[in-house]
Amino acid sequence: MPEFKTSDNLRLWYADEGDGPVILCLAGLTRNSTDFDYVLPYLLGEHRVIRLDYRGRGKSQRAPDWRSYTIPTEARDVLELLAHLGLDQVAILGTSRGGLIAMSLALMAKAKLSGVALVDIGPEIAEDGLEAIKDYIGNPPEAATYAEAALERATLMAGFEGVPPERWEEEVRKHYRDTGEGLALTYDAKLRDAVLEAGAQPVPDLWPLFDAMAGLPLACIRGANSDLLTEATLAEMSRRRPDMIVANVPGRGHVPFLDEPDALEALNEWTMLI
Repeated sequence: MPEFKTSDNLRLWYADEGDGPVILCLAGLTRNSTDFDYVLPYLLGEHRVIRLDYRGRGKSQRAPDWRSYTIPTEARDVLELLAHLGLDQVAILGTSRGGLIAMSLALMAKAKLSGVALVDIGPEIAEDGLEAIKDYIGNPPEAATYAEAALERATLMAGFEGVPPERWEEEVRKHYRDTGEGLALTYDAKLRDAVLEAGAQPVPDLWPLFDAMAGLPLACIRGANSDLLTEATLAEMSRRRPDMIVANVPGRGHVPFLDEPDALEALNEWTMLI
């Protein structure tokens, strides 16, 4: 099983597939490498694709102290993964939390980046979306089976239209594990403590992180019904970066699956530049 040890002695899991220019896929806050299962077939063949499970998520080890579940620490983990693999430079496809990590790396270690594609995230995060995250994070699923969880997810996922039931079934199997006595989270529930603590601090200005990506091939794929990345924020991002490739994926909230035609078109254009 591919894994490496961080400088604070945690075992982190990653997948490494294909050949070509390297794309590092970084998932959302509570998610893991399976976030990219739908887009992976479109990336492999011409690219080497690496997917990381953050500390406390998926197959990676949980941290003994939840206070390490922070973007700066997770950005450091990414740099240590690159060192482990002997990689001088990668393009990052970052979903939500992964996009924030990518922007942080642009400020910390820009030379390591050959491009960034942000998925439904920007330097301003809508309060409605943040509150929705605080409501669910760390809470075990009420559903006892995958079938029940899929029905719940189809109801709860705001902004998603025309998603077939089998896709919701796939989704819950990625994000919950069957213990034999019910469903459990695939991430450390103490991540909730880290998120609530971060939310109690003054909101930092993230625009310098966005501006730090100047000169890098940049894309932003937004769910047209997103409650986290507003149209106004996307418009300001485009004003600052007129060359940014933009997709507003219809019928999707936070976050698109990335196999939608609009998302794939934007990714195809972006991968030609990295």
